[in-house]
Amino acid sequence: MKQRVITACLLLALLFFVVWQINTPLLAVVVAAFSAIAADEIMKCAKIKNKFILILGDIVAFLIPIIASPSALEPFVKTEIWGKIIGVAPASAYLTVLVIVYFLAMLRDYAHTKFEDVAIAVVASVFVPYAFSILVKLRDVAGFKTQFGTLLIFYAFICAMGTDMGAQLTGMAIGKHQMSPNISPKKTWEGAIGGIIVGFILNVVAIVLYNLLAAQPLEKKFIVILLIASPFIQVLSMAGDLSASVLKRNFDVKDFGKIFPGHGGVMDRFDSSMFTLPLTYALATIILK
Repeated sequence: MKQRVITACLLLALLFFVVWQINTPLLAVVVAAFSAIAADEIMKCAKIKNKFILILGDIVAFLIPIIASPSALEPFVKTEIWGKIIGVAPASAYLTVLVIVYFLAMLRDYAHTKFEDVAIAVVASVFVPYAFSILVKLRDVAGFKTQFGTLLIFYAFICAMGTDMGAQLTGMAIGKHQMSPNISPKKTWEGAIGGIIVGFILNVVAIVLYNLLAAQPLEKKFIVILLIASPFIQVLSMAGDLSASVLKRNFDVKDFGKIFPGHGGVMDRFDSSMFTLPLTYALATIILK
């Protein structure tokens, strides 16, 4: 427990530092590092032996958050310049080339590389980094240096981690009925309901504080949309957590990694965020329209 608390405090310190420097390239670099580590964790848990695929997957996973937004490297690289560089070709073109390269790597080392390895590498180096890159996209969704993006980042994390924390505490206190005994025996329906309530309350508090401190408070209709959507996104965050549990069972591992002592790896900490971040971004684009 002591180790878990110390690690949690260090992660919170990192979070506050990143938030303090959120309008600098630090956000993209930290997100890119976590993205690459998460991709590496998944591929190694899947026991992919092809070194070329492992290295290329890590590089791609690092680059995706960097190219997620034209403002990712502000103020060191101007938005106009970086926008032109990353807009040379559509994302679908890069994805097509990447998949072909993975298949060529499979053909070159067919004795030790299976089709499943390529499929897992695509998920690990494209889908997971894309979900992480949403952090950069959310920051800039309403324009660079707007405070609304920061609120959305906290909103997504509260839907994931706030719900998880609330579910764990409620489950320990009054949990009796297992929610998914074959996937995660410790999760209960009581914990799930408690998690949704706790996460919703935390989002209410976050929005109230935002309206008190922000230069431009949210309009009531935006507040209503965010709060109505919160429970639905929280439910899907649990689906993300359970999906990660299924992967670990398939890979026959307890944790994806060991980078966070007492907490496991990056994917162990951010598994449910893989669902809440894209959903929050989709919600934000609807709100802004």
